[in-house]
Amino acid sequence: MDQQIQYCTTPDGVRLAYAVTGNGTPFVRVSPWMSHLEHELQSPVRRNFIIALSLRHKLVRYDARGNGLSQRDVAEISFERWVSDLEAVVDAAGIERLALYGASQGAGIAIQYAVRHPGRVTHLIINGGFARGNLFRGDPEKEAKLLELSRALVREGWGSSQETYRQWFTSQFIPGATAEEFHWFNELQRVGATPEMAERYLIEAAKINVAEILPKVTTPTLVVHSKGDVRVPFALGQEIAVNIPGAKLVLLDSINHMLLPSDPASRVFFQALTSFLGDPPLKGALPGTQTFRQRLDNAIKSVEQNWLVKVIIILAAITGCFIFGLEVWRLLFRH
Repeated sequence: MDQQIQYCTTPDGVRLAYAVTGNGTPFVRVSPWMSHLEHELQSPVRRNFIIALSLRHKLVRYDARGNGLSQRDVAEISFERWVSDLEAVVDAAGIERLALYGASQGAGIAIQYAVRHPGRVTHLIINGGFARGNLFRGDPEKEAKLLELSRALVREGWGSSQETYRQWFTSQFIPGATAEEFHWFNELQRVGATPEMAERYLIEAAKINVAEILPKVTTPTLVVHSKGDVRVPFALGQEIAVNIPGAKLVLLDSINHMLLPSDPASRVFFQALTSFLGDPPLKGALPGTQTFRQRLDNAIKSVEQNWLVKVIIILAAITGCFIFGLEVWRLLFRH
């Protein structure tokens, strides 16, 4: 799949890279904690999401400041800058009205944008999101210790060629992954941001708190959340759905924070998403989940299992044998 990578400049002078794929009504994905526009297009984890949304929408993705293809050396990392960065990308892409998707820490950014621009957001989709960061939930002392542990792991091994340190984060995001998917996500962390930038993101994400503005959201909202999510517990998704007026909550039977193509919950997610957006349902295998060889093998198996085709093949075989016998008889008769 081809993508157009372009750049825009934020009010404080930071260059942001954003990509556009597909055609149709605009669908904007808030940049997650880790992103790299080129790397994730080849991803066995995120590629199917990109393909599926690009089939029917103008999908806009961007790398957050300090990440991926966006400017790496930035002075300020803050929640307010993340929101203004989203505003800059939407304006640069020439989008007036959009469906807005925020996952994980992107949920708070999407919620803040929807409250500020209610006339521009037609649909708000929150996946595995939270309204309150680590420092505003549960036992503050315990959460602070967990945050310090995460920061220490980032400082020690984020940029290393050894995947052991990054695997700790990966196992929280996609515990049901294959070895290939684990490796890809570990690599995304390394190429997506420096250890210093990753740590700064952890600190700022822990400070997010948009709980008080949830009742101010007037945009139609869909909240989806995996019930076994370890990274962001399901109760935090419930909090968002309960406090946004009229929000619809869809529970996913999965342990993954980031849905995997092979996860049955991915089908449920796309069914809920297409219904919410008013799109035709996706039929057959989810886009990007099978290689050409796999599709060919499945097509052959399907043909082999079709009884009508089998009957035709049998009749053709019988007819062939009859014709062969007739020709043999003619040859014998001539001699």
